[in-house]
Amino acid sequence: MTPEQASDLLQFLLPQIVEEGKTTARVLGAVPDDQAGYKPADKNMSALELAAHIATVEAWFVYGIEKGEFSASEDIGVKLDKPSQVAAWYEKILPQLVERVQALPPAKLVQPIPFFGIANLPAVAYLNLLIKHSVHHRGQLSAYLRPMGAKVPAIYGGSADEPFEAPAAAAAERA
Repeated sequence: MTPEQASDLLQFLLPQIVEEGKTTARVLGAVPDDQAGYKPADKNMSALELAAHIATVEAWFVYGIEKGEFSASEDIGVKLDKPSQVAAWYEKILPQLVERVQALPPAKLVQPIPFFGIANLPAVAYLNLLIKHSVHHRGQLSAYLRPMGAKVPAIYGGSADEPFEAPAAAAAERA
């Protein structure tokens, strides 16, 4: 991959991170604090653990890309004790993460980074993994919401709690 190609890929992926981040923020914000310990089965993470995992791993990926290496620990030095704290922290940190990635020079973006013996990809390619990781776990967390008594936000279309409204239909109803 050339530095130019890495820059093009970055410009393709960053808007996706921003848009997916908006949806992730809505899902994180839907987790009730009084249900932080909820988990559908013993093997699952609790709602709080899963929410914190989603939020902190996005930062972990960006920090790893900046450093040129990934640590085995996901601990990024933030303690999040309630789902509402996770949601607030995520909404605050996401724009900062996007800015940090945007500022990386193309030469840094093409630098291969080993990933625990599984992959050795150019740094910019890990942004795609960041998106996939967040979408995957966000789907898990959204499945926790209704059993916890919370509302499921629209994700890629409507939900039973936030039905999809086509723009023309919505305008016709308001007229």
